[in-house]
Amino acid sequence: MAEHNQVNENTKNQDLATYREDAGESLTTNQGVKVSDTDNSLKVGSRGPSLRDDFHFQEKLTHFDRERIPERVVHARGSGAHGYFQPYESLAEFTKAKFLQDPSVKTPVFTRFSTVVGFRGSADTVRDVRGFSVKFYTEDGNYDLVGNNIPVFFIQDAIKFPDLVHAIKPEPHNEMPQAAAAHDNFWDFISLTPESTHMVMWVLSDRAIPRSYRMMQGFGIHTFRWVNAQGKSRFIKYHWKPLLGVHSLVWDEAQNTAGKDPDFHRRDLWEAIEKGNYPEYELGVQIIEEEDEFKFDFDILDATKMIPEELVPVRPIGKMVLNRNPDNFFAETEQVAFQPSNVVSGIDFSDDPLLQGRLMSYHDTQLHRLGSPNFTQIPINKPLCPFHNNQRDGRMQTEIHTSRVNYYPNSLGGGYPATTPGSEGGYVHYPERVEGHKVRERSPSFKEHFQQATLFWNSLSVPEKEHLVAAAHFELGKVEDQGVRERMVERLNHVDHELAKRVAVGIGIPAPTAPATENHGQSSSALSQENTTKIAKGRKVAILAADGVDNSQMMAIKQALKDAGAEAEIVAKFKGKIKSADGQEIEVDKTFLTSASPLFDAVYVPGGAESVKALKMNGDALHFIHEAFKHCKAIAATGEGVDLFTALEIPGVKLADAKSSLKNDQGVVTSRNTADAKAVAAEFIKAIAQHRHWKRAQKEQVPA
Repeated sequence: MAEHNQVNENTKNQDLATYREDAGESLTTNQGVKVSDTDNSLKVGSRGPSLRDDFHFQEKLTHFDRERIPERVVHARGSGAHGYFQPYESLAEFTKAKFLQDPSVKTPVFTRFSTVVGFRGSADTVRDVRGFSVKFYTEDGNYDLVGNNIPVFFIQDAIKFPDLVHAIKPEPHNEMPQAAAAHDNFWDFISLTPESTHMVMWVLSDRAIPRSYRMMQGFGIHTFRWVNAQGKSRFIKYHWKPLLGVHSLVWDEAQNTAGKDPDFHRRDLWEAIEKGNYPEYELGVQIIEEEDEFKFDFDILDATKMIPEELVPVRPIGKMVLNRNPDNFFAETEQVAFQPSNVVSGIDFSDDPLLQGRLMSYHDTQLHRLGSPNFTQIPINKPLCPFHNNQRDGRMQTEIHTSRVNYYPNSLGGGYPATTPGSEGGYVHYPERVEGHKVRERSPSFKEHFQQATLFWNSLSVPEKEHLVAAAHFELGKVEDQGVRERMVERLNHVDHELAKRVAVGIGIPAPTAPATENHGQSSSALSQENTTKIAKGRKVAILAADGVDNSQMMAIKQALKDAGAEAEIVAKFKGKIKSADGQEIEVDKTFLTSASPLFDAVYVPGGAESVKALKMNGDALHFIHEAFKHCKAIAATGEGVDLFTALEIPGVKLADAKSSLKNDQGVVTSRNTADAKAVAAEFIKAIAQHRHWKRAQKEQVPA
């Protein structure tokens, strides 16, 4: 009997092995149906809307939506805040959406920022795309603008979304690496997916490591429709622009921050709101007339493309202010459910095949993640306006319905709830004419993949290009498969020949001898962070001090920073209090053990002979300054504090000497004259506003 069971078990194992081997020959559905195309969803014509009878697409996405519980499959690591949105003027010419009509009306919002790849417990400062999603609680219902901090996406058709996320998530055999794209699976997928080239350029750029959520741009990604009261439709692209400017970390800084404070972005947002430094973002739109839909050399329905601002300017339409932190993280930030399908009258969709898939997938995800179709009754998701329908029961039902009817039409309930004609505010879809055969095809207008990637590269400043190349060296340097690295160099050679050669050198691949595609030479100034707003407001400055510090110098600089909207914190060896040279006790905010230079935007060392003497003997303090210098941040010193900079022997910088009162060399501001505090503060604030001093000489020689 035992022998018989063993034979059966062996046969079973053999059958399983045969099944697995056979399954590798043909891609099938879960029902065993062989699939002819898994790159394109079923559409009406190659450029039309997606169809619900695409059973392969639905199975693929619904399975994907249920792969992680209970956290989000993507965007699991997030942070949120309440606030309001207020339009600058009436936009009735373009849309009948009521919340965009009256500049005196403030519409409540809840905004959630997030990383994409990492799990809930991952760090904030990883190299990744960031989510930027806003729920508007309008008088006509909830409207969700669900976007990212990058204006384009990896893929053109939502049917490929499971493949993308499977590739970038930790590899399934060993669950590594966490919250990182630097591994073989991801770059294998990218190297075989030319449409991802433009997005990958953004991910390798500084945009993928933002300084904070307060200094991060947002985009709607897709082309949407606005429809006015007369029924006229226009295409729309959304842009969120932070009033503090768009700024980033450097890679070494981002890595260090992940270890020192993995909640860096979350903490920054929370503390800014608690202190009344409310983050502000201007909402702008690019408006494209329907008759101009085909005037560009790319397809506006292609989510891997953006519309350069030189072709269609961004029109500012309003401002969002985030002024209140959540009362409970789980109840609000974790349970908030965003859906691109949540629109109000006057806002509609385009036939973008990535958007079309998201309209189905997000709702399906919420049903799975939050466990019930009644997730809209969770307070953070509940509309502020009245809502009535005949949907009943189900898990988590919190509404106590008293009507005897739950169907339409009815007479027993007086015919209510009743539908509302479009002329009276009922939602009416734009009557777009569509026709075509049912096909799994990509529109020919989606076929070009490199011109905008080249545009992005051409638009970057020299430091931004250096950072992108270094990022490619890091990411592809982690890839073990040489064939993948070779394909990526070939892919980048279609973007720019010099870029491909520079990347090849760093990853052990022969450089291409000729460009695969000629660089068109075009650029767009809006794509470089070098051209963003530059102010000191919202910045954090570390003041390094010890017993014997000159309190008058320190307080003068600290007050000037406060007046400029920056925040200064005193960093010392131990928590508690230090005593100034004139005997005053000063509260310490952070210690060298609990803090680090990457957590600040600038560093200041005040005078005081005993304080400076102690700092000279503290390796952490010296490393703090070295690191800030290496990361090209503004640093300043007054009085004896200049002696500390001299002792560090920072290369290529001229410091104030006994004969000079003030110097500002490459963002290093110094003065030995204690009467110069006001002038030092003014120069220091200007240096902080620059964000970084990229031309700083020999910064790589600094031991940090």
